[in-house]
Amino acid sequence: MKDRKETTLADDIRGYTLSEDGSKVLVAQGPGFNLYDATPVGDRTRKPVSTASLYVDRVPEEEWNQIFNEVWRRYRDWFYVSNMHGFDWVALREQYKPLLKYVAHRSDLNYVISEMISELTVQHAYIDGGDFQIPPRPRSGLPGARFDLDKQAGRYRIAKIFSGDNEEDLYRSPLTEVGVNASVGDYVLAIDGEELKPTDDPYRLLRNKADNPVQLTLNKTPTMQGSRVVSYRPVTDEGNLIYLDWVDKNRQRVSQATGNRVGYIHIPDMGANGIREFIKWYYPQLRKEAMVVDVRANGGGNVSRMLIERLRRKLLAVNYSRTNDEASTYPDGVFIGPLVALLDENSASDGDIFPAMFREAGLGPLIGKRSWGGVVGITNRGPLIDGGIVNVPESGFANKNGEWIIEGYGVDPDIEVDNDPQSVIAGKDPQLERAITEIMARLKSPVKLPPKPAPPVKTIDSSRISRAPGK
Repeated sequence: MKDRKETTLADDIRGYTLSEDGSKVLVAQGPGFNLYDATPVGDRTRKPVSTASLYVDRVPEEEWNQIFNEVWRRYRDWFYVSNMHGFDWVALREQYKPLLKYVAHRSDLNYVISEMISELTVQHAYIDGGDFQIPPRPRSGLPGARFDLDKQAGRYRIAKIFSGDNEEDLYRSPLTEVGVNASVGDYVLAIDGEELKPTDDPYRLLRNKADNPVQLTLNKTPTMQGSRVVSYRPVTDEGNLIYLDWVDKNRQRVSQATGNRVGYIHIPDMGANGIREFIKWYYPQLRKEAMVVDVRANGGGNVSRMLIERLRRKLLAVNYSRTNDEASTYPDGVFIGPLVALLDENSASDGDIFPAMFREAGLGPLIGKRSWGGVVGITNRGPLIDGGIVNVPESGFANKNGEWIIEGYGVDPDIEVDNDPQSVIAGKDPQLERAITEIMARLKSPVKLPPKPAPPVKTIDSSRISRAPGK
């Protein structure tokens, strides 16, 4: 080995393949490919290789057969327990393999594979994508608002404008931006100059408007006389605005019902969105006397351990400064009041684990409905031959006694409350209302940090100093 030399031929590569005789190496770099001499002297001279006229004949049936068998092998080799939940995995392959002759489309193959892997009765068993195209959906130029038809006037009007939060582009609400003169109640007479009739759908006129400003002809009355034209920068998805509107209403409901004593956080998932919302709302509410932590419809991820670690911090000491009567805690970011957590049947994956560990940590009761029940974690070990994706459940979740938990069942609440359709349609939230009741019952007295101690006096009282005889 001491006589061998190591050199660098290429940087920032996507992949490579060596020629059969070992003299050349084809390297994927950027959008193309380059050919290098595979020599120990480190000659970095490269020759671009064009793929402009490169074609390959595909036989879809052969690809589908290979994909089917590769998925089967990945489950055989990587499933989180070697006994395959007690099923005969070889027999299941033979049971489903005859169906391949009926597969006529990549989506058919996904169906056959999904049926085979679902035999294992495990969550997170995903098969997706592949070599087929779905036509692109029209991208609409949405205003972050709701329209309502005034039948008597024969015109649409703006019924609601989502307030959003224009400091964050994620929650930008187009009609609330500076310079857009639009209000709830305004009649929408035309969109981009095309009259909006009562027999039409406003969203038809917003199709394919996503990439340019959209003009609305508005008026306080349902007539063109005195109308005005406003322009807005559209969004293509109002989901974030709807979510923020729901969360803000929940926070206001908790604040009003508790005299502003109790805080509220909703954590949408256990990924980037969940971390963002937690940081944004946990720290400003640290000095609330209690808090409701809502993980309903939490889509999962992998950061629940970070949130549990933060919520379970215990107050060990406090720190004061001369210019601030408010103490800082040791450790930082300690919440000292009681907590309750909300969960429902759509709390999934790491959204299952969070409420389970919330209870295990002794943080407070769980309120709502039993969660989804899928906690065997997945890993993506690369795409299939045609770019499709398969995720194999590879890591099971167990309690501290070494017993499998949650998977296939979920997490039971301590207090079961159903958000029945009639209540939700009426604008109520029985689960949140019960959380408020429970948290207030735990607030028998105000929960606050200790007041600043009296300043210490460290001078010496000379009258109390004893002197030795003769001194």
